[in-house]
Amino acid sequence: MQDAAFPFDFEVPRRLVAQEPLRHRADARLMVVDRASQTITHHHVRDLPHLLRAADRLVLNDTKVIRAQLAGTRAQTNGRWQGLYIESAPDGTWKILCKTRGRLNPGEAIILRDREGRPGVKLWLIARLTEGQWLARAESDEPTETLLERLGRVPLPPYIRGGNMVDDDVVNYQTVYAQRPGAIAAPTAGLHFTRELLKALEARGVALSRITLHVGLGTFRPIETESLAEHRMHSEWAEVTAATAAELNQTRAMGGRVIAVGTTVVRTLETVAQEKQRALAAWQGTTDLFIRPPFEFQAIDALLTNFHFPRTTLLVLVQTFGGGELIAEAYRQAIREEYRFFSYGDAMLIV
Repeated sequence: MQDAAFPFDFEVPRRLVAQEPLRHRADARLMVVDRASQTITHHHVRDLPHLLRAADRLVLNDTKVIRAQLAGTRAQTNGRWQGLYIESAPDGTWKILCKTRGRLNPGEAIILRDREGRPGVKLWLIARLTEGQWLARAESDEPTETLLERLGRVPLPPYIRGGNMVDDDVVNYQTVYAQRPGAIAAPTAGLHFTRELLKALEARGVALSRITLHVGLGTFRPIETESLAEHRMHSEWAEVTAATAAELNQTRAMGGRVIAVGTTVVRTLETVAQEKQRALAAWQGTTDLFIRPPFEFQAIDALLTNFHFPRTTLLVLVQTFGGGELIAEAYRQAIREEYRFFSYGDAMLIV
């Protein structure tokens, strides 16, 4: 943690990398980090109705993870092929990542196969793009989401069972409030919530609002540059509706706290606050905001988040919000107390 060249480095023991969620999501442990008192206490996510206040407002990212992981064979060679769907263009073409032995060429066809290995549709590779991506087109009249639902797999990160999904991941790697398809990674802080917990929070007087940010390819990408300023941030599509903006403005005007559930919510709201000169308003677009010191937070008062990889923009954001040394101590305690790390792991509430 104290590396002079890069203060966000540390080692996570392999045994602490969660491979599946707890049977009951809300039983995950919750570390509460209080910036005002500089204290750290230990609870569970199910305790949130007692830890939050009436008039607080949780902001949830309602993006829905699509089955973006693809598998198939090359039509010409019958060689194995793996792919990751990234996004679609208005003309119906796809942007994808490809992995196979040998060199792929424009004009090649891939036979997409379902989880049982049965052939589905042809995917034509049109052109090689930058950063290992390809332009492609599926030979199908099905809507893209329907086709991915039928042939795709849950796009788990590689630190969970090598990225190999099991049936339970279809439910586990999705928030209970997911509505808008488009993410290729889950907004993992939200995985801790059950419908029962959300109802208990509302009964306590904690309000709920929703934004959308479709979590993209660069979320887990490590920072490899010498300085934070040199890192090129990925871009993701996001939206804040007029209704949500009004709810958040009113919450703060009435003295309540805006509590972001996840770093995706933070980046979305702080992007809007910067563009709209502090007061939130309806907004839609792409954000490549990299929150790093020094940064003045204008839209949020607290943050619920998971425990993140070292050398990632996610951890930099968390330390920028919580304070470098306080968050470093929180991570030291998390490792000592054997908290579960990353997507299926435990959580931290910074107030």
